[in-house]
Amino acid sequence: MAEMKSPTKAEPASPAEAAQDDRRNLLEHSREFLDFFWDIAKPDQETRLRATEKLLDYLRTRPSDSEMKYALKRLITGLGVGREAARPCYSLALAQLLQSFEDIPLCDILGQIQEKYSLQAMNKAMMRPTLFANLFGVLALFQSGRLAKDKEALMKSVKLLKILSQHHNHLQGQPIKALVDILSEVPESMFQEILPTVLKGDMKVILGSPKYLELFLLAKRRIPTKLESLIGSVDLFSEDNIPSLVNVLKVAANSAKKEHKLPNVALDLLRLALKENKLELFWKKVLEEGLLKTPSWTSSYMCFRLLGASLPLLSEEQLQMVMRGDLIRHFGENMVVSKPQNLFKIIPEISTYVGTFLEGCQDDPKRQFTMIVAFTTITNQGLPVMPTFWRVTRFLNAEALQSYVAWLRDMFLQPDLDSLVDFSTTNQKRTQDASLNVPERTVFRLRKWIIHRLVSLVDHLHLEKDEAVVEQIARFCLFHAFFKTKKATPQIPETKQHFSFPLDDHTRGVIVSAFFSLLQTLNVKFRQTPDLAENGKPWTYRLVQLADMLLNHNRNVTSATPLTTPQRQAWDQMMSTLKELEARSSETKAIAFQHLLLLVGLHIFKSPAESCDVLGDIQTCIKKSMEQNPRRPRSRAKASQEPVWVEVMVEILLSLLAQPSNLMRQVVRSVFGHICSHLTPRGLQLILAVLNPVTNEDEDDNVVVTDEKQLKHGEDKDSDSEDNKNSESDMDSEDGEESEEEDRDKDVDPGFRQQLMEVLQAGNALGGVDNEDDEEELGDEAMMALDQNLASLFKEQKMRIQARNEEKNKLQKEKKLRRDFQIRALDLIEVLVTKQPEHPLILELLEPLLNMIQHSMRSRGSTKQEQDLLHKTARIFMHHLCRARRYCHEVGSGAEALHAQVERLVQQAGSQADSSVALYYFNASLYLLRVLKGNTTKRHQDGQKLNGADTQPEPKDSEDQTANCLDLDFVTRVYSASLESLLTKRNSSLTVPMFLSLFSRYPVICKNLLPILVQHVAGPSRPRHQAQACLMLQKTLSARELRVCFEDPEWEQLITQLLGKATQTLQTLGEAQSKGEHQRELSILELLNTLFRTVNHEKLSVDLTAPLGVLQSKQQRLQQSLQQGNHSSGSNRLYDHYWQAMRMLGVQRPKSEKKNAKDIPSDTQSPVSTKRKKKGFLPETKKRKKLKSEGTTPEKNAASQQDAVTEGAMPATTGTDQPPSTGKKKRKRVKASTPSQVNGMTVAKSLAPSNPTLSPSTPAKTPKLQKKKEKLSQVNGSTPVSPIEPESKKHHQKALEAIRKSPLSALPKKRARLSLLSRSPSLLQSGLKRRRVASRRAQTP
Repeated sequence: MAEMKSPTKAEPASPAEAAQDDRRNLLEHSREFLDFFWDIAKPDQETRLRATEKLLDYLRTRPSDSEMKYALKRLITGLGVGREAARPCYSLALAQLLQSFEDIPLCDILGQIQEKYSLQAMNKAMMRPTLFANLFGVLALFQSGRLAKDKEALMKSVKLLKILSQHHNHLQGQPIKALVDILSEVPESMFQEILPTVLKGDMKVILGSPKYLELFLLAKRRIPTKLESLIGSVDLFSEDNIPSLVNVLKVAANSAKKEHKLPNVALDLLRLALKENKLELFWKKVLEEGLLKTPSWTSSYMCFRLLGASLPLLSEEQLQMVMRGDLIRHFGENMVVSKPQNLFKIIPEISTYVGTFLEGCQDDPKRQFTMIVAFTTITNQGLPVMPTFWRVTRFLNAEALQSYVAWLRDMFLQPDLDSLVDFSTTNQKRTQDASLNVPERTVFRLRKWIIHRLVSLVDHLHLEKDEAVVEQIARFCLFHAFFKTKKATPQIPETKQHFSFPLDDHTRGVIVSAFFSLLQTLNVKFRQTPDLAENGKPWTYRLVQLADMLLNHNRNVTSATPLTTPQRQAWDQMMSTLKELEARSSETKAIAFQHLLLLVGLHIFKSPAESCDVLGDIQTCIKKSMEQNPRRPRSRAKASQEPVWVEVMVEILLSLLAQPSNLMRQVVRSVFGHICSHLTPRGLQLILAVLNPVTNEDEDDNVVVTDEKQLKHGEDKDSDSEDNKNSESDMDSEDGEESEEEDRDKDVDPGFRQQLMEVLQAGNALGGVDNEDDEEELGDEAMMALDQNLASLFKEQKMRIQARNEEKNKLQKEKKLRRDFQIRALDLIEVLVTKQPEHPLILELLEPLLNMIQHSMRSRGSTKQEQDLLHKTARIFMHHLCRARRYCHEVGSGAEALHAQVERLVQQAGSQADSSVALYYFNASLYLLRVLKGNTTKRHQDGQKLNGADTQPEPKDSEDQTANCLDLDFVTRVYSASLESLLTKRNSSLTVPMFLSLFSRYPVICKNLLPILVQHVAGPSRPRHQAQACLMLQKTLSARELRVCFEDPEWEQLITQLLGKATQTLQTLGEAQSKGEHQRELSILELLNTLFRTVNHEKLSVDLTAPLGVLQSKQQRLQQSLQQGNHSSGSNRLYDHYWQAMRMLGVQRPKSEKKNAKDIPSDTQSPVSTKRKKKGFLPETKKRKKLKSEGTTPEKNAASQQDAVTEGAMPATTGTDQPPSTGKKKRKRVKASTPSQVNGMTVAKSLAPSNPTLSPSTPAKTPKLQKKKEKLSQVNGSTPVSPIEPESKKHHQKALEAIRKSPLSALPKKRARLSLLSRSPSLLQSGLKRRRVASRRAQTP
């Protein structure tokens, strides 16, 4: 940025001229300075702060009176702008400016504000901006931190705020609020002086507004003596003032409802009540009996926030009083009956208050314990209202945590219902049956919550610090879930615990569920910190040892579900197997088996019969897997009738997956990961049978899927249904009845209609045509009989509809459970694919997974489960299977079957209705090709190319084909048929990217399929198919992998053939009438560009006369179409591709003539443009000055442009009289004054190089570099010929010779396996350019 120029002092200027000079200098030299003020008003906070900081730095580094004056003037003006969001931004910037430059008087700034926004001269339209400008001006002075030090400015500001407080309609209570904030920071002496001017002695005024009351409380706290001398002795909590306090607090609550925070006046009143020892009076009279007498949600939430803010201020006795009053009951009722949106707003706030309190009294465990117990005892008919998982418990110190766990345990054993702050909602009192209000139900609800709170506490505990607490909770849950006390013993502390209310089976089921949740939590924590447990053993092992110890003390303890002798023997055998596994703990497989055995062993207390059988099978499988020897004796190798142990283990794991337990799911994954290497085909079929979508739809699964949560908590839901739905109205039941009637009407069948007609006819309720005259009314008895018959008929119909609905719900539930089981079973497939990608059984997964994907895509299930199943199957298939780095290398005799599978997959891909499903089938065939190709000797491993990947491909084709399992001829026939289908069928599920992927991976197959593509370029195909063939050829010809598969003569013959086909097709094209024809023409031009580029790069001897002639014949039509404007959106692209091809043939694109706006007649203008109005203007300082070229006249410019348009696109000749280039030259921009004609001849750039190559080591130049390095050559004595004229064959031959002689680089030797989809010639050229520049620098002396 340029520095400010100092004004000249030669002659004194007038004030107007001086101001004009300052403004001119400011606008001329401080353009960036002006942008600061625009950024200050932007809504982004970071932008505002950055702009303010830059403005201050600018003013510090460049002190200038004019800029400082302008900055102050601009910021003061911004205080009253129309955009309300920009006013606080300017106020904050002004405050920081005044804070940084303390030499600026505050009184002057305040005077400028009042002068700019005068309250006396404001009109009605400017009233609101003027008021806010004065308010934000005072706030800026206050935020600068200097207002309390300047007495004069302070008094003026206070006076101004008093005047602003009269305009309550616009400013609400903001002036008084600002006044309170200012007076809270001024010294007491100054406060005493200001107080009489701002506060009157009338208590009605003070108690009439929250802001005046807040000002009164501030004065009472800071200068009580002065306040008493001014107003007198005032008892704010007297009986007369309490109604006024209630009204003031209601107004304050309503004013703060949008801000969602506690008003300051409420907290100040609480502090005053604590100071005057009148907390109980304030709490009961003002809050509970005043605000909560007719509560609104604003008043209730203010009371809740006041409760949270008061926690750190209260003593233990006051805390007990507050936490057992009506306010707490109202808080609990609000937690129960509030709508979710309001409930989620208040819970985080209360949690923040309680967390702050607990974190602030870490040294006082008694206060922490009192607080957490007080919130726990807020119950609704025995059920605590706070969530079981409450994050504030992590702030409890060790002593408070131990006391809280002991209190929860004692309340579980012997509930003290009198200590609870219990309540019932209004709906419960009105609708609930009195028989439900019994102590047993209250105790059950309390115990259910306590056991879940104990389990949730473990999530916040550190196993290293709080191991004793974790062990207490785990032992407590295990003992009371599965055991009972017969006789107390000191060896087992849990036997000394007695229940005041007996523990029923329903509660024990809740404890069992909580215990396995605890196991899940401990398992996760043990995986995160495995060294913190005792002796490095998991918690499951320790709990099993505890259970074994309890079983051995059968005199003192008995099992809740007694174990039979076989079950006890299975338990003892499990313990012995655990000891054997512990001896082999160094093996990961032994650890996985141990974990499975421990978990299933603990389930023996939950379901003894099922777990006993599973335990026996698991132990048998473990022993066989541990003793398995690949070279076992022949006597044991004979075939036996019993199944393989892996198959048995797979069945066990599938049965365990049927349980809705996340812990069991993790254990099954871990165990299967260690045994999947031994998996047999029958074991795999057991898993695939579960995933088969066809059999699962028609038949029931072998594995019974149960939903334990519904079985366990069915009675809970029945007993708590009234509590959970106590906020529903009677409209829900009416809506339910209406929906039932609609279902009844919808399900009416012809049979029921016929029965109804028969009943009505039997009762003579339907009159016939014959007896219309003799019709008589039915008697009472006939009517009663008819009513009974109709009632019985409709009752039967209702029962049939209900049974049908129940059956439908049952089927939906079974389907949901089946889908969930399939998602869990997919875990085994995922483990197998990731752990054993080289297993031969992986090849058997392709078609089952494809069938699942196809079935899911066809069904288009809308449920989340079906979507999850589809996504998981697709992810396993694509990411873990098809894209795996490792694959099966043991095909052997199965190569023929794999070839047949490849053919079947490709045919199925072509027969699909959806291309997205066809993509999965096509990728599966590519995966099988990879497997067949990879089954070779070591020198033909996956890291090398397929046939033809070496520099000499032809001699090794036969060797590779005999070395690997891939039948190239068979595969070529398969993919050629699919390619023909793509290029001939009108609608095909196959796509171009599929074959591009095939070509990039297997260039030999691409070589064999090229004749099909060449045939369809010029054949009688549809335009869309010709465009697809051209696109595939364009992408594949630039692949280096394909180039090395051809010998040089064969490659040159292919390029020549393609050029002929493309030229022939282009010559037969007419005007494009459809989108497909336009795309065909565009694709042919792109193919020609690729072919020309290949010819240039490899210096092929190809005759380009015919393509040049055809392209020249198309120029006039394309140009006319472009000028007339009747072209589609892609014609510009088509025109660019055309001239790109012409440029490669040596013909330069003519420059487009720029039309002068003055020459265009006014009546040719668009009517839309004439209607547009000019909005705003650009200052002269913002306008960019036009660069005038020296020595150039308009006549010369016009002449040169006209010559460039008419004669610039001409084939160039090779200049041979120029000296060779010896170094780098700077690129010079050719100006309009450069002579473009010499003796009437047009100057053209030469495509061929003008300098011969000095040595073989001299790097060659590409045409683009050559074009940049060469100067314009002058051609004398030759007549300019237009490229449109076809008879100028001499220039064509010169252009072709220039192309052939251009010293372009050959293909580099390094082979980079780049994808065809992402490869572009520009990437290759850029690398060549960098290497040439580097070598040229190295050769330069």
